[in-house]
Amino acid sequence: MPQRSAVSPLGGTHSRALNILALVTDAYGGHGGIAKQSRDVLEAMCADPDVARVVALPRAADHPLQPMPDKLVFDTAAAGGMMRYVAAMMRHLVAGPKFDLIYCAHLNLLPLARIAARLSRAPSVACLHGLEAWTPHKRGWSRHAARNTDLVMSVSQLTLDRFRQWCPVPLDRCVVVPNAVDLGDFAMTARDEALAQRLGLAGRTVIMTLGRMDAGEQAKGFDRVIAALPRVMRQQPDIAYLIVGRGDDRPRLEALAAANGVADRVVFAGEIAEADKVAYYNLADAYVMPSVAEGFGLVFLEALACGLPCVASDFDGGREALREGKYGQLIDPFDADALEGAILKAVATPRGVPADLDYFGVANFRPRIAAMLRQALSLPRN
Repeated sequence: MPQRSAVSPLGGTHSRALNILALVTDAYGGHGGIAKQSRDVLEAMCADPDVARVVALPRAADHPLQPMPDKLVFDTAAAGGMMRYVAAMMRHLVAGPKFDLIYCAHLNLLPLARIAARLSRAPSVACLHGLEAWTPHKRGWSRHAARNTDLVMSVSQLTLDRFRQWCPVPLDRCVVVPNAVDLGDFAMTARDEALAQRLGLAGRTVIMTLGRMDAGEQAKGFDRVIAALPRVMRQQPDIAYLIVGRGDDRPRLEALAAANGVADRVVFAGEIAEADKVAYYNLADAYVMPSVAEGFGLVFLEALACGLPCVASDFDGGREALREGKYGQLIDPFDADALEGAILKAVATPRGVPADLDYFGVANFRPRIAAMLRQALSLPRN
């Protein structure tokens, strides 16, 4: 790679290409929205011609690793406990080359990121996802690290606003970078009738939610959709509800479906592989998630890319994924009448991908990450 000029296009004064240390909860070998967003960020960094190398340390890598960019060093030796993680971080800090920026993918890792930033004399960036940033962190050192990070990157304006209510980082040290969807990976296709038959959905009008069934949070709105089904069935007798994901709240939801007399209309598909998502989305006639704690809602982008009419909550970050109602319906998640009406309207709406969904595409995400790097490197250090 050619040597960089004295003044970097990224806004620093480095005479060489950048080296970035990324502390992530999971990314490659991970499952779920945060892992996917971390992969997107790492790939955007590696795609930047001004970046020489990215070293990423995962706390966990429980699934098979997806293909990675050449510039990325993904050190799975860091996974398997905090002592291993700290040891891996110190090994990379000592071995060199010097890191020019420390990226932290979760508030829980921010104290370590601040230590790495001090030792490297480099700026730190903290990424906010959602619920973890909405209220003061339970650990004092994490609150201190949040106040002193050089740049805060949030996946939504809502999450940033709620974070700044308890941690008033100056606005010039904040940036919103919404999540991305790879439009080459998701598309509207014909229904897989064999899959529909196997799941008991053949001939049904299907609404779908994909997410973790967390008994502690109960925030996705699975229970509210199940409770709405008896009323929806009066006008849409062939309705069925497909729930994709795993979690310890499943027994409660199964009992709720039975108590509402809709156990035969609710299909729990379990966790599926990333490669199978398109087939499952294309089983559905609409995507419905009246949640209360989404930081953004990457699943909405995936559903939209598969042509599904969407129903989201007006209470959380899902409204930003639907661009304040441009891409779908926004409702009060606790208004049963509104939810019923939105479901009926959604399943009657013809499927189609929004013409400007590339707003959230990778081609626009990568320049946003490059701009974030420029901003972090140009700010005075905290």
